[in-house]
Amino acid sequence: MNRILPLSIENPLGEVHPDQPEPRRSWNTKFQDAIRGIKLGIRGHSSFAVHFFFAALVVAAAIVLGCDFIDWCILVGCIGAVFTAELFNSALETLFHGLTDHNKQKGFAPLDIAAGSVLVASIFAAIIGSIVFLHRLAMLLLPN
Repeated sequence: MNRILPLSIENPLGEVHPDQPEPRRSWNTKFQDAIRGIKLGIRGHSSFAVHFFFAALVVAAAIVLGCDFIDWCILVGCIGAVFTAELFNSALETLFHGLTDHNKQKGFAPLDIAAGSVLVASIFAAIIGSIVFLHRLAMLLLPN
């Protein structure tokens, strides 16, 4: 893969060097890039506000109902799955906005698929959350 190396004493003209491997990024840089990606994915996407609201309701309900360790793991996993699907959807939307008008016509199907993945993740998270909370309610209300 050809790549342009940054200007430096060793490469004053920024020449292409196909034989030199790309320098490794540090873990710190990788985490900084990932955090920036999360911020960019959340910023400006109103659907995140809805997901955060429902995630807060789930956490509050889990506290009130006294969910145990396994319940918390299941609920947090569902919240993470929905947030992850939404981040992928946001990434595709960002790419879509960078397309030319001609190419945008081809981009609607992937956008719809990504939105569908968020819907599927949300529906299954709601089903799983309902099962967890109904079980917890039954344990609290019904005598053993």
